[in-house]
Amino acid sequence: MGTVIMHHVVSVDGFIADEHDNVGPLFDWYTSGDTPVTETDESRAGNDTRVSAASAPYVRSMWAGIGAIVMGRNLFDLTNGWEGRPPAGDHVVVVSHRPKPEGWHPEASYHFVDNVKDAIAKAQELAGDRIIAVNGGEVGGQILAAGLVDEVAMDVVPVVFGSGKRYFGGIDTQHLLEDPHVVIQGDRVLHLKFKVRR
Repeated sequence: MGTVIMHHVVSVDGFIADEHDNVGPLFDWYTSGDTPVTETDESRAGNDTRVSAASAPYVRSMWAGIGAIVMGRNLFDLTNGWEGRPPAGDHVVVVSHRPKPEGWHPEASYHFVDNVKDAIAKAQELAGDRIIAVNGGEVGGQILAAGLVDEVAMDVVPVVFGSGKRYFGGIDTQHLLEDPHVVIQGDRVLHLKFKVRR
């Protein structure tokens, strides 16, 4: 089975968006560099992504390894599911008590399940040995709390939000991580990866 990695861009004080789901400058580093992450491919969301030379190998490796993304319904609704073309991976699993919108991109491999354990099981089935990327926020926090996350990856941007939507959602229990095994300083972003201590 593939590694389950909780991954998101985050402010220095631990927020992935403000109270109104605005991300401010969190994703500016994705378009301010001079190195393309992927070859131009109109079938993918984020195909204009250009990062610094320091960030490019890390981002390329992460994106290339992803087989499935697990996200919450809030992010699905905000992005309209990237119009059925996720930035990485071939499959998306949405944790939601509501079904896929009727008629929404029937060709897209998007699967709607109503709890986090079933979401990870479905993502593992779809991804095989590839990475399962779990978005931060409430659903990501629930998956971590359920003991289903293997690694935490954070792209830390030098901005302080003060309040908003937390990277780990409403998680209220302590979880130990190992020392970071990846530390890469990009331009306006610090990439960190930690294994979850078992």
